[in-house]
Amino acid sequence: MATVIRKVSILGATGSVGKSTLDLIERSPDRFDVVALTAATNAAALAQAAIRTGARLAVVADEANLPELEQALAGSHCRAAAGREALIEAAAGEADWVMAAIVGCAGLEPVMAAIEAGRTVALANKEALVTAGSLMTDAAARAGAHILPVDSEHNAIFQCLAGSRLEDVSRLVLTASGGPFRTMALEDMARATREQAVAHPNWSMGAKISVDSATMMNKGLELIEAHHLFGLPGKRIDILVHPQSVVHSLVEYVDGSVIAQLGSPDMRIPIAYALAWPERMETPAERLDLLKAGRLDFETPDSVRFPALRLAREALGKGGAAPIVLNAANEIAVAAFLDRRIGFADIADTVAKALETIDAPAPRSIADVIDIDFEVRENTREIMPLLAS
Repeated sequence: MATVIRKVSILGATGSVGKSTLDLIERSPDRFDVVALTAATNAAALAQAAIRTGARLAVVADEANLPELEQALAGSHCRAAAGREALIEAAAGEADWVMAAIVGCAGLEPVMAAIEAGRTVALANKEALVTAGSLMTDAAARAGAHILPVDSEHNAIFQCLAGSRLEDVSRLVLTASGGPFRTMALEDMARATREQAVAHPNWSMGAKISVDSATMMNKGLELIEAHHLFGLPGKRIDILVHPQSVVHSLVEYVDGSVIAQLGSPDMRIPIAYALAWPERMETPAERLDLLKAGRLDFETPDSVRFPALRLAREALGKGGAAPIVLNAANEIAVAAFLDRRIGFADIADTVAKALETIDAPAPRSIADVIDIDFEVRENTREIMPLLAS
């Protein structure tokens, strides 16, 4: 394999995806030149990563943490910065490959800046394409930027499409573990606790995404992402529950062939594919042992058990600001559930009510997306007490 010197920026370097990206880079330091790293508030971890990798710019989003970052970087060759403009500089500066792993709408402006600068953007931020999909894909087409999916399911589809024509694709199939409540009685599921919801059977994830897996809203959001990434309508994107999480997604072609990507549940595999693309690179991930796996099961998602899938399809079909409403209302509802202020079943009910009652114009810019997102969150907070009454 030819050695590639790739200039890299990592937006969200102290989160799980950022840490996994750094792990891969530090295992192959001759292939990568780390230009910039960012974090939300964790100045200490950010400074340590910047010093280890020789990054030239470290950015903390919260300006209150800048003094701590400056002190931690004193005597190094890395410049400390903070705030919105610094994040955009990290995204659209000299790097040619940008890992976009900032959680939430805080990542929208930096991602768009990287796209408009024509960079290759490895996208681990679900909100980017869910809330601003058309804006970002149109910008990428204009700038000649590449958007590479990092989520395991979309990365699997990306791998399965390699060397093929999109017009030869019949449908895409996203797989889902089914989460911790796949076989739980519905009455018990309605009373599920925070602790039960965050106990994902296969993946180690944060609390919010674990709850999204339990409701299967994560798969609804991925459906919307897949539409924007691969340009197929929602009716040609299916979802299968696959409890073992071995098959990460499949592509069915017009000739009847089905190509699947399989692997261990280790995020370093999809990250490495995006990091080295169009080549591949070694990872320390555990190798898949099909004999140990023993069996691979598939089933249709239960629409009664997982109403979030229907809500996501409705939002995609409606278009405009509906996906923004879906995403923002879900985030508010999940946060309330994690704070024990609403029940598990109330999450989907809150999102459904928001989609029914909140109307907003289609966004024409990232600023519009951010404004709509803010308004939806405020309105959703008002909806939840009404649902409980």
